[in-house]
Amino acid sequence: MTAVANTAHIFRREFMHYFVTPIAYIVIAIFLILTGWFFFSTFFLYSQADLRNFYSLLPIIFSFIIPMITMRLFSEEYNVGSYETLVTMPVTDRDIILGKFFAALAFIAVMLLPTIGYAISVSFLGELDWGPVVGGYIGALLLGAAFSAVGLFSSALTKNQIIAFIIGMIICFSLTMIDKILFFLPESMLGFFQFIGADYHFGNVSRGILDTRDTLYFVSIVFVALYGTFLVLQEKK
Repeated sequence: MTAVANTAHIFRREFMHYFVTPIAYIVIAIFLILTGWFFFSTFFLYSQADLRNFYSLLPIIFSFIIPMITMRLFSEEYNVGSYETLVTMPVTDRDIILGKFFAALAFIAVMLLPTIGYAISVSFLGELDWGPVVGGYIGALLLGAAFSAVGLFSSALTKNQIIAFIIGMIICFSLTMIDKILFFLPESMLGFFQFIGADYHFGNVSRGILDTRDTLYFVSIVFVALYGTFLVLQEKK
């Protein structure tokens, strides 16, 4: 089998596994309840024909939801002993990592799909600018990819899913909140810490501003986290 076929096989295996366990439906339900509650409560309060309130909450919600999605990807394999079987198959660590990563990202896309209903609802009640809406969903997928890679790395560190969740959540939440504490830092450090904040880059994209620096940021987080996962797997061997 080629590397692409191996990755596709791992992807199908992991993606289908989400939907044969209750955790997938619980996570999707929690996500939709949280986003729906905050979106509609603020929408009717301010009567704004846009999705800014939804997008402003998304990074924080993702900080908790995505580690829940990714915590089992390696931890469960370690715990039940199936990882040893997996590595005896004609697949490389790269195939395994990419297959699991894309499965998590595809699940996030499925999770986001019902929220398009928010945009449709707003469009009926006012004149909606679809540019920022499209930008927001592109940003959500980029943010989801970055946090999925971080969650995958966290899951590779331990066989305990709760510990994997906590590590992933702390890293994702720190990346989200880092630009909220800039007033504590000296002026000379503001530019650097603003750049490493995920919320700053997501905010740019969600406003419909597609800048290569923001895309490069998310791609860099994905690369570093997935490479870190690769090093962890190599060490465990």
